[in-house]
Amino acid sequence: MSQDPVTSNPEHYKVVFENERVRVLEYTDQPGDITTPHRHPDSVMYTLSSFRRRLVWGDDQREVELEAGTTNWLPAQEHHGENIGETATHVIFVELKEGAGGAATSTSGIGPEAAS
Repeated sequence: MSQDPVTSNPEHYKVVFENERVRVLEYTDQPGDITTPHRHPDSVMYTLSSFRRRLVWGDDQREVELEAGTTNWLPAQEHHGENIGETATHVIFVELKEGAGGAATSTSGIGPEAAS
């Protein structure tokens, strides 16, 4: 199974820009959609819509509700997500190609590390 979300979940993720330093992904889903497990390197996430979702990693999970126009740091992680709200999700991820998997430099993240 591929851990790259573009390969494992092509109906939700698409590459909109890529160079040697970053890869930019667009993510969309509908209420009730669930992704398969995948991995993200250190990333910046910008929300284009307001939404609620559950992030699941291993036996742990976290529910988040984000407003449109929110920017967050996303430390490198593996998870799957579930749209548990009543609105579609529309997000842009800017994945960093350098330092993937390193420690986050901000505490305002989303995902497993932010839940502790």
